[in-house]
Amino acid sequence: MRKFFGIISFIVIFLLMLSVLQPAYAFSSLLRFGSRGEEVTLLQQLLGEKNYLDHEPTGYFGPLTMQAVINFQLDYGLKVDGIAGPETYRALTDTGIEPPEENVQKAKEGRLEVPETGEYLDWFEEAQYIFKEGDIAKVTDVDTRLTFQVMRTFGHEHADVETVTAEDTAILKSIWGDWSWERRAVIVSVNDRHIAASLTAMPHAGRDDFPALQTVSSRSGGYGRGTNLDKVKGNDMDGVMCMHFKNSKLHKNNNTDADHQAMVKKAAGL
Repeated sequence: MRKFFGIISFIVIFLLMLSVLQPAYAFSSLLRFGSRGEEVTLLQQLLGEKNYLDHEPTGYFGPLTMQAVINFQLDYGLKVDGIAGPETYRALTDTGIEPPEENVQKAKEGRLEVPETGEYLDWFEEAQYIFKEGDIAKVTDVDTRLTFQVMRTFGHEHADVETVTAEDTAILKSIWGDWSWERRAVIVSVNDRHIAASLTAMPHAGRDDFPALQTVSSRSGGYGRGTNLDKVKGNDMDGVMCMHFKNSKLHKNNNTDADHQAMVKKAAGL
């Protein structure tokens, strides 16, 4: 019995020592887009102290917090997923950890400066040859200045695009509020060019659970049976979104869309 109590005492002392050695705060779970609570407030405070977030903590993990986490992960050579877990917490709280200079340089290159306005380039004469099928572009929403990535996967009269990752989709939906046909002015940064464009956030004509170009039923957006226009998988999005440029046209009637063209001009500062 004495030996038993001795073991119990040792375990209790060991656990007490661990509690002293561990930091006063730690994330009890992964913090990601949509998370709320005191731990998100702590995360925002830590990001602010590192100069990655310049607004007061809100306790809500929104698009600005997600972008700050991504930028921090880029600088510190962590897995870039926009999710605050143990490694991100440790890097935020351990004063002995500094970002490798080469990572900072790469991050700066990856976060290239996007101008306030984009080039007003004709889709048929120039833009389609700069933003080619298979190209990945950085998209900056003109009003919020939030950014995400898309790939041009299809489209001839205009660009059909898909978000690259689920994190990109989360940022996209946070800007529009949800899936939406609303036209918004954006700047498309690709191949060292910044082009004025207009984008909707309504994926359509595809299914993420079937291979691209296969004939499928029940395509997104009520498109029914047809060719599956979904090339990027695992991005929390079914199908493609419409991205328009100067003089680009709708696929359904080969006409320009006045609302899209107005947003392209806005993105160009016209």
